[in-house]
Amino acid sequence: MASRGKSETEKLKHNLEEQLDRLMAQLQDLEECKEDLDAEEYEETKTDTVEQLKEFRESLQKMASGNMTLVDDINAMQLAIQAAISSAFKTPEVIRMFAKKQPGQLRERLAQLDRDAKIGRLSADDHSQQKLEILAALKKLGETLRADEESYLQVNADAALKAFEQVSGCVGEGVLQMAGSQVQQASR
Repeated sequence: MASRGKSETEKLKHNLEEQLDRLMAQLQDLEECKEDLDAEEYEETKTDTVEQLKEFRESLQKMASGNMTLVDDINAMQLAIQAAISSAFKTPEVIRMFAKKQPGQLRERLAQLDRDAKIGRLSADDHSQQKLEILAALKKLGETLRADEESYLQVNADAALKAFEQVSGCVGEGVLQMAGSQVQQASR
């Protein structure tokens, strides 16, 4: 009985991921076929796809706000992590790789950032912010950080990243209450 709702939650998660992937592929396909479509058809299709994305977002917001849940603990955990991520991460690419649990791609992005910073293609501030986001994401995905990476993260992490580490690190009642208050503060 302890696993009640687990299979339904997994199925919902799978369906949501498939729907998001479908909508994103639809947008990508539309852009790739733009030349083959007349302007009116392109705009109509793009508007329809964007509208579907908005409806999808609204459905996710309803689920996250508690208007529709399968398992209360999972919903609370999602809210906690969402609140922490929204304030800790500013780079959409890092958010995407973290959400899709892609530590290898995060490592590649980190190496690319370091190269770009060395040759002057990336400012020191942008490099630092993105490096911190990637290191925090890697740590939360269970990747082992090198000693220098761990040190860099500890020395340079701002309050938002530290809150992210704390919220996503455990699922206790205190953490969920803290996340709930963060969500309430963010919505004010």
